[in-house]
Amino acid sequence: MKSFSKNKVQTKYGTLEYSLSGAGSPTVVLINGGSGPIEGWLRIYHDIAEMTRVVAYNRLGVGGSDKPTASQHGRAVVNTLKELLQELHIAPPFILVGHSLGGLYANLFARLYPGQTAGVVLLDSSHPLDLSINAAQGPIIRGINKLLGAFDAFPAHRKWNEVHYVEETAEQIAKAGAFPQVPLFVVSGGKKPPFMPESAFEIRRTNQRDFLKLSGQSTHLIAAGSGHFPQFSEPDIVTKAITECIKQARADLSM
Repeated sequence: MKSFSKNKVQTKYGTLEYSLSGAGSPTVVLINGGSGPIEGWLRIYHDIAEMTRVVAYNRLGVGGSDKPTASQHGRAVVNTLKELLQELHIAPPFILVGHSLGGLYANLFARLYPGQTAGVVLLDSSHPLDLSINAAQGPIIRGINKLLGAFDAFPAHRKWNEVHYVEETAEQIAKAGAFPQVPLFVVSGGKKPPFMPESAFEIRRTNQRDFLKLSGQSTHLIAAGSGHFPQFSEPDIVTKAITECIKQARADLSM
């Protein structure tokens, strides 16, 4: 498997680690899941680079990027991404590919900058209504989540971690403009994650289908053999979704 060629760039929000490859438009922007590094895209990154320009990056606090010094809610994350793209002289339009928590940021970016968004791929993405899943997890799982969250209080920078601002990010999405009418591909893992109750998984399945209402150009793909990380277990499905999104976006842009 090929590796990344990683570089760093200084922005007003801190130094960010990134990888940039390929040529062409629109540029595909890969937005990691919560605290996930860019290595999570290795199985699809180089295939995308053969079709168009692609950029992956580590948000503040991840990999070789600087630690955050301010709250990492959705608007802060989107502002940092915008700054990165400007520093790298990458002009719109963009196709935003958001995995898990990264899907919230792709959702918010598209609403804040509809004229710069050519398409969106939501990869087993978090939904603003997923916050209700915690209530369906049961007291043991909720207790474990609370205990794990308490450890973030120890290192000073962790108090700014994005996981503490998911509810605020969801509120920002609700208050932002409408989702643009662009090609939207929703890729959902078909396998229930271990320890997740069926009731909680059903909420997630319902929320995944709800994404399709965002755009009149939406397509739903089920990665039947995958849980939360289709880019690992079924990379061909993810690559197919991104490829089709690129084709549709280019057709729309040429009209």
